[in-house]
Amino acid sequence: MLQRPKFTWEFVQIGNCGSPIETEDGWLMITHGVGPMRKYVLGASLLKLDDPGVEIGRLREPLLMPNNDEREGYVPNVLYSCGSFVHNKKLIIPYGLSDYSTSFAEVDLKALIDRLKSDAAG
Repeated sequence: MLQRPKFTWEFVQIGNCGSPIETEDGWLMITHGVGPMRKYVLGASLLKLDDPGVEIGRLREPLLMPNNDEREGYVPNVLYSCGSFVHNKKLIIPYGLSDYSTSFAEVDLKALIDRLKSDAAG
């Protein structure tokens, strides 16, 4: 086991969203968390390269959660991903929402890693 729920938005369930991504700062792992009212959101963790059992940092708040336009569908309040990738220093996250459509999110990789390290220190 690499992680246990830590924050309210992942108390019901936590799991990975695809393979971890190797960066020079550690393994970037995108996770899904299920919290109150069965709301599914995405989070992120940074694990030590030579020992992925050591968590360097984890976002205190979700990285991505359904907005008002994405909450309704066959399965409401659900946002999930099966993997992500890095392109031009951006983390690209394809995701499904409420079992009715798909979308993409783009996150600056350096800013995300800096935030993961910052959340670990705080």
